[in-house]
Parts: sequence; C-alpha cells; structure tokens
Amino acid sequence: MTAVTSSSPFTANLWAEADRHLVRYGGGFTPEIIERAAGSFVFTAAGRRILDFTSGQMSAILGHSHPAIVATVQRQIADLDHLYSGMLSRPVVDLARRLAESLPTPLEKTLLLTTGAESNEAAIRMAKLVTGKHEIVSFARSWHGMTQAAASATYSAGRKGYGPGAPGNFAIPVPNTYRPDFTAPDGSLDWPRQLDFAFDLIDAQSTGSLAACLVEPILSSGGIIEPPAGYFAALRAKCRERGMLLILDEAQTGLCRTGTWYAFERDGVVPDILTLSKTLGAGLPLAAVITSAEIEQEAHERGFLFFTTHVSDPLVAAVGNTVLDVLTKDKLDERARQLGVFLRRGLDDIAGRHEVVGDVRGRGLLAGLELVVDRETKRSSDELGARVTHRCLELGLHMNIVQLPGMGGVFRIAPPLTATEEELSLGLEILDQAIGDACAAL
Repeated sequence: MTAVTSSSPFTANLWAEADRHLVRYGGGFTPEIIERAAGSFVFTAAGRRILDFTSGQMSAILGHSHPAIVATVQRQIADLDHLYSGMLSRPVVDLARRLAESLPTPLEKTLLLTTGAESNEAAIRMAKLVTGKHEIVSFARSWHGMTQAAASATYSAGRKGYGPGAPGNFAIPVPNTYRPDFTAPDGSLDWPRQLDFAFDLIDAQSTGSLAACLVEPILSSGGIIEPPAGYFAALRAKCRERGMLLILDEAQTGLCRTGTWYAFERDGVVPDILTLSKTLGAGLPLAAVITSAEIEQEAHERGFLFFTTHVSDPLVAAVGNTVLDVLTKDKLDERARQLGVFLRRGLDDIAGRHEVVGDVRGRGLLAGLELVVDRETKRSSDELGARVTHRCLELGLHMNIVQLPGMGGVFRIAPPLTATEEELSLGLEILDQAIGDACAAL
C-alpha cells in the first residue's frame, strides 16, 4: 500500500492503521482517504475533489448520495430493515413484480440477494439442479465473482494458488473484434468459425453433463469487449442443441447503463436466467436472480435451497424500488444513449490526438479505451497504463484500468447515468492531458 503524503497527522495515522490492520484484497489501495461523496464526485480528507469515472465499483448509476436514495434509506431503516429469511415484506414483493414488468416473457420469478457473486452462485446452483447436470461454460476473460461456483467460472483473474475449482468448468474464447484470433479473408473476426471451434472443444472435453453457459453481454473486467451482433443468438442455439441453459450476468450492463434497460435487448435473445447486481442497488448491496416460472417450478420441486442471511431484505429492496423509480421518471435509458454518444465522440477525439490509443469501444455509458505502444502490432505496456492512471488521479479523475495478458491496458469508463455533459467534458480533458503527460515522461 502506498500512502499519499499529507501534512495532517490524522491522515498519516489513518494510513498507518490501514497498513497495520487491513487485509489487502487485490492490488493496492487508491492513495487517498475518502471523506464523502456526492453526485459524480468523491471528496478526500485532504480537501481534493475527484471526478468518479467508475461510479464507485461500477455500481452507483445514480451518482453518490442521490437524494431519493438517501430519503428511502432514512425512511426504510426506521421502519423495517432486516427480517428472518423466510419472512416477506412489501418492498420485496413490489420489486420482484416491477422487475418482471421491465423484462420480456418469460422472465417473471425473482430471488433477491446481495452481491453479483451470490446471484451467480444461485443461478449456477439452480441450473445444475434443474438440468441434473454440472458442467458450466463461460468466457475466457470472464468475471462472475469470488465465491466457489462463480470463481470457478471466472477466468480473467484469481485462479492461481487456491487449489481445484468446481469440476466441469470450461472456457471459450472471447469474440474480440480488435484482436481477432479467427479471421475472415479481410482480416476481420470470423466469430461463427471461432464459436464452432469453441464448442467442438467443449464437446470433446465434456462428460455429457453440460448444464449452462454463463456470460456477460459486455465483458467488463475482460476489457469492455462486446461480442458482435448475432453472436448471442448463435450461442443460445449452441446451448439449445446441448440442453444447456443460458445465464446472462448483467451486473454492470443492466438497468439502462448501455442505453437500453438491459444489454441483451440489442440481440433479441432472452436468457433462461438473468442475474443483476451492482446497478440494481445503485451502490448498496442488492442483487437478483430472475428466471421463468417453469424453471422456478422445476427447481422448487427438486428442493432448491438458497437460504442466506440477507435474502429478501426489505431495506435494500426498498432502495431497488427507488432505483427503478428514478430510472423511469428521469428516462435514464435515453439519457445514457445520448451521453454515450457525447462520451464516445470525446474518446474518439482523444484517440485522434494520441497514437497510444489503440481502440475505443463500448455502448452507452460503459466505454473502453485500450492503450497500446504500437498501433500496428497492438503491443501493450503495463507501465504506460499505470502512468496514465496515476496522472489522472493527480489531476482529479479516478479511472480504472485492467491489464490482461495479450491485451493492452483497457480503461473501464462508467460514469453515473446522472452525470452532466460538463462533468464528462472535464473527465475527457483530464484524461487527454494525462495521456499526453504520461507519454512525454516515457
């Protein structure tokens, strides 16, 4: 952990206590102590204002401390916060109904949980029980969580050193149009051939127990990679041929971030099971597993069990209802589409000024910017990405970069849906300057 230099004895002491008492759970801590947050900004103990271009952990889609969320938490916690797992409350039933109303048929049955990992864990457990099979397929750069089944289906990080994962997990290649592995005569990605090859390998390895395919509509930790149009329909066909369920993990893409309520709407493909998390609670711990009445009935008849301490908690369910209220009232799907165009135009302008920007991609207010040191070879540099990230923070912009083998450093850009054009312009200006400064220092 690297602490920021501060003249405040309190801040210095806080970093000393953090060094002494906190478990480091992945990379270093951002060298700032955050005191409060509001809207698109976080504020440090040293008095600095930092523009948050990641919506916290890609979750705070309404910005920080949204007045409607604050009011809901204050009201709800005074009335009903937590219950025995077998008890129900009005906020839980209301949220389940409203999620069903926002989704296409036949998705209508909801299980409310806390985190993305927990929702994916429950979805995998349900799929295995209903199909009577155990093998799970996911993308080779996926991130679905750090609990056992979710972590076993996660390939972008965290697999080394923990012993065997759950048996029967297989990875398929990511259809990355910027870095194609299977190519057509014109050099573009030949994703149908890639997908055929992938399932030839799956069939060769499978013991005949393929239960489900768990994928993200846009891979976030995998580098903001969006499979081409038509891919998910073909993937669903592969699943149907093998009696597999299709599970879509919309932790980061669900609820208007991509410009539609759900990212899968682009493809016209409805999953068998949908998982939501991050955006559903707008920063509070709330997740959901949503499936059809038919699948839920089969799971119930087979004894589906997923008791957790905070299943169907009324406090966060009330927050989820408020999130849906704000998204609907303020038409944030339309806003994300419009701001997404504005953001993309700004990122393209940056790419035009800096040779180290190899690719700009994404949809709505979920964008990716990939850094390379050579556009021709697409060779990457961990040092460059680290320098740009550090310089952004110095200039007042929080950015997140993912470094993956065989890829450049990719910035994951996900500002709140409530951000203004002025705030996006500020972030773009800082990013532009940071890239220039970092390149000059190399």
